[in-house]
Amino acid sequence: MASPLKDLYSPAFYDRLSNALAVSIPKFDKGKFIKAVFIPEFESKELKERMKHTSKVLHRFLPYDYPESIELIKKTIKQLRIQGIGEDGLAYMFLPDYIETYGINDFENSVEALEFITQFVSCEFAVRPFILKYENQMISKMQQWSLHESHKVRRLASEGSRPRLPWAMGIPFLKKDPTTILPILENLKTDPSEYVRRSVANSLNDIAKDHPQVILNVAKNWSGLGSDTDAIIKHGSRTLLKQGHAAILKHYGLDDKGILLADFKILTPAVKIGESLEFSFSIVNENPTEQKVRLEYAIYYKKQNGQNTKKVYKISERVYPAGAAVNIIRKQKFVLITTRKFHLGDHQISMIINGAEKEISHFELTA
Repeated sequence: MASPLKDLYSPAFYDRLSNALAVSIPKFDKGKFIKAVFIPEFESKELKERMKHTSKVLHRFLPYDYPESIELIKKTIKQLRIQGIGEDGLAYMFLPDYIETYGINDFENSVEALEFITQFVSCEFAVRPFILKYENQMISKMQQWSLHESHKVRRLASEGSRPRLPWAMGIPFLKKDPTTILPILENLKTDPSEYVRRSVANSLNDIAKDHPQVILNVAKNWSGLGSDTDAIIKHGSRTLLKQGHAAILKHYGLDDKGILLADFKILTPAVKIGESLEFSFSIVNENPTEQKVRLEYAIYYKKQNGQNTKKVYKISERVYPAGAAVNIIRKQKFVLITTRKFHLGDHQISMIINGAEKEISHFELTA
C-alpha cells in the first residue's frame, strides 16, 4: 500500500532541507529547526497542514525584513539544486505558501519571488490571493510572464489565472468576465511546451463553463493554425462537447443524423460495489457517406437524497465509413475512490451519439 502524501514531510525531507538552510541562512540552527518542526501535533497533521506548518516554522528562522528573507529563500533553492534536489517536488509547496502568507502586502517583491520560485516548484495556488488583491495589476504582470523565456513561468501565467483552478480559491471577477486573461491565452496558443498548451486548454475549459460563446469565438479564430493549437481547442471544448452544446458540435461536424444505436443491452443488471457494469451496443452509419462519430455514455449516479447526478464518459471519436456497423462492449467500474461515494439502488446509463442522448437503461447497484 502506498504511503499517505503527508509522509512526504518526513525526517529525511527535513534533514535535506535543513542542510540547505544551514548553507543559505547565517547562524541557522539545524537542531532547533528540526525540534520546531516535530512538535507533538505533527503526526496528526495532514498534507496541507504540514505544508503550512513548515512555512510557519521557516518564518521563525528568517529575518524580520521580508525582502531579505526572499533573498535567503532564493539562496536555499540554489543550494537545493546543488544538492541534486529535483524540481517540482510536492513537498516544496511550502515555499510558495510562504510568499502567499507573509508577502501579500508587498506586491513588487512577492511577484518577483513567485517568478523565481515557480521555476523550482509551481506557484499556481500562491499567485491567486495576489490576483484577488491586486486584480488588473496582477493580470498585467501575468501577461508579461506569458512571454517569459521559462516555460514554467509562462505556464504560471495561464494556470494561475484560471477562473476555476481545481483545489484552489476561485477568482470571481474572472468567472464573471474572463476578458482580461484572453491576451495571456492568445500569447500561449502556439507555445512550444505541451505543459503550457495543456494549461491553456484547461483555462479555456474553465471559461466555457460560464461563457461558452467565448470558446466558440476562440475555436473559430484559432482553428487551422496548427495541430497543437487544434488540440488546445478540442481539449478546451471538452465540457461543451459533453454537454452536447449545439454550436461546438456543429464546429466539429458532429451530427447524429443517420447514425443509429442498436441492440443496447445491460449485461450486468445488478452490480456490486467493487465490480463493473458491463454493457454492449451497436453503431450503424446509415448515411451514404462516411461520418465522424463521437461516442459517449452517461451514468446517472444516485445521490444520498435519492436524486441522480449525471457524469459523461467518452468512448471514442472516429470516422465511420458509409454503411459501417460496429459492435462495442464496455465496462464501467464501481470501485470506491476518495472523490465519489456510491449509494445503493437504482442507477441509469444512457448512450450519447454526437452529443445527442439516446436510449436510457436502468441497473441496480448493490452491496
